[in-house]
Amino acid sequence: MSSINPKTYEASTPRRLAFLGLGVMGYPMAGHLVRAGHQVTVYNRTPARAIAWCAEFATASSHAATPKLAVQQADIVFCCVGNDDDLRSVTLGADGAFAGMKPSALLVDHTTASANVARELSLAASKLGLQFLDAPVSGGQAGAQNGLLTVMCGGAQVAFDAAQPVAMAFSRAFTLLGDSGAGQLAKMVNQICIAGLVQGLSEAIAFGQQAGLDMNQVLDVIGKGAAQSWQMDNRGKTMVEGKFDFGFAVDWMRKDLGLVLDEAKRNGARLPVTALVDQFYADVQQMGGRRWDTSSLIKRLK
Repeated sequence: MSSINPKTYEASTPRRLAFLGLGVMGYPMAGHLVRAGHQVTVYNRTPARAIAWCAEFATASSHAATPKLAVQQADIVFCCVGNDDDLRSVTLGADGAFAGMKPSALLVDHTTASANVARELSLAASKLGLQFLDAPVSGGQAGAQNGLLTVMCGGAQVAFDAAQPVAMAFSRAFTLLGDSGAGQLAKMVNQICIAGLVQGLSEAIAFGQQAGLDMNQVLDVIGKGAAQSWQMDNRGKTMVEGKFDFGFAVDWMRKDLGLVLDEAKRNGARLPVTALVDQFYADVQQMGGRRWDTSSLIKRLK
């Protein structure tokens, strides 16, 4: 059964592409590129995952043993891995993507990483005659599967213009927000918002349950007013039911909030609520919820 849902694709010139990293997000994102008519070569650290992906998208796909081999024919290389170190491992070094990319080719990085590593890799790419765009995504596993991710970009206008029509295969919005690092900083803003919203929603549901209210009914009512949010619409009732298997894991949220808090130390921003919610997620990890989704914050209130 396909891991991505049908989407209507706008016409774009077929391109030779590469995709590095076939995790929960990358696997369906790369699939959308094939379905949009592009030829895609993939690399994944665990080869079995790349083999399975090629079996699903066999008509215009192949896999390679190293990032360097995967990218050699690509006009644009997309990447979605776990963290700064993972990103360096697939881009730098003798077997990294930068060692194999054609002159002027573009690497679009969808990893949620630090702004510093984005700037570092942008500079390294430029010295090699390559282009780099930091482009973290929001929308979770469902957004990747449905091809409806929101993408926040940092880099040069020319790189953005090359990537945007191709990346719309898995995006509903693809926006340039500034120079290298701006995409990662915007993703940090996104995660700050989510952290506060989920904690507030958790407290509200726990309070209502303690008060004896029918919280499904209450959520239907207040979801039509000023309290409405994506988190309430998509996670409120599953939180009431105690279901926490919807993709974006607590471990990954803590990684992201760590990036946020590190950046805040550098730029002087005060984030008291974000720091507190980060510690609440640490509590959830201690409860055994490392792979529960982020709405599991409510578990520590039970």
